[in-house]
Amino acid sequence: MKKQILAIDDSKAIRFLLQTVLGKEYSVITVPDGFSAMYYLSHRQMPDLIIADPQLPDMENWELIQQLSSSGMYGDIPLIVLSGLEKKETELKCLEYGIVKHFVKPFNPVDLMSAISDLVKSRQLDKDLSAMAS
Repeated sequence: MKKQILAIDDSKAIRFLLQTVLGKEYSVITVPDGFSAMYYLSHRQMPDLIIADPQLPDMENWELIQQLSSSGMYGDIPLIVLSGLEKKETELKCLEYGIVKHFVKPFNPVDLMSAISDLVKSRQLDKDLSAMAS
C-alpha cells in the first residue's frame, strides 16, 4: 500500500504539481486551507507525512504549522513546510517549531521528493524499532 501524504496549500497550481509529482509513489490528498486539513485529519487515518504552506487564507501565518507541530495527536507526523515567505523568516519559524525540512517557493520538485523519501523511511524505521522494543 502506498504511503499517504496530506498536502495543504491554497494555490491550485501547487496542489496540482504535488499531486502530479508525488502521485506516482504516494497516495496524495490535497486540501486548500487549514480548516479542510483539520477536518481531514480528524475524520481519516493519519497520513505518513504532511506538506504545508504556512500562509493559508483561513488562518494567521504559521498558525497551522504551530498547531500541528505542538499537537499530541499530530506532532509525530513528519512535516515539510513549503513557504512563499522570505527565506530567513521561514528558517527561523521552522527552527522554532522543530520542522527539519522546509522549502521556499519556487522549489525544486526533485529535492522535495528526496526529502519526502528520507522522512518517510526514517519514520518507518522509528515505527519498526518501537514495535521491536515492545
